[in-house]
Amino acid sequence: MSQFYAMPYDLDAKDFYFENEKTYLEKRKNLKNAYGDEVEEFEFQIVDGETIDVQLFEALSVNQSNILKFIEQHEQWSDEAKINVIIAVGECGYDFDFETDSPNDFDIDIYEADNLKDLAYQFVDEGLFGEIPDSIICYLDYEVIARDLSFDYSEIKIAGNSIFYRCT
Repeated sequence: MSQFYAMPYDLDAKDFYFENEKTYLEKRKNLKNAYGDEVEEFEFQIVDGETIDVQLFEALSVNQSNILKFIEQHEQWSDEAKINVIIAVGECGYDFDFETDSPNDFDIDIYEADNLKDLAYQFVDEGLFGEIPDSIICYLDYEVIARDLSFDYSEIKIAGNSIFYRCT
């Protein structure tokens, strides 16, 4: 479970930590500034959680308008869904609305590989370049294929893994 930090914009109010919607709403409701006024605006950070959740939090620019939806939904998503959103929103520039969008709605190609040369081998093995006879497969220059792939694919590290993607 992730832990979050709420820092009020009001300098006369106290910050707090929370892990779920209930705790957040309780602490926010009871929070007053030094003058007894209700505190309304906060900046949020994720301070303890899986690396992939931190990257998701940052990609979605979690703020006061979507913090509760983030808390509700991110724990239910698979790592694959989180990777889709991190790349689509953080790298490709797509928008994401928790109310209407799904992590699988994006038109992006994603592959996990250590490097582009490994991705070239993967593409040949999967037949993405068509049927290549066994008699000539040993003559393929995978470094050239990798260089060509670098024009279409970008790399990102997510939770320590190299992910190659193409925004389509």
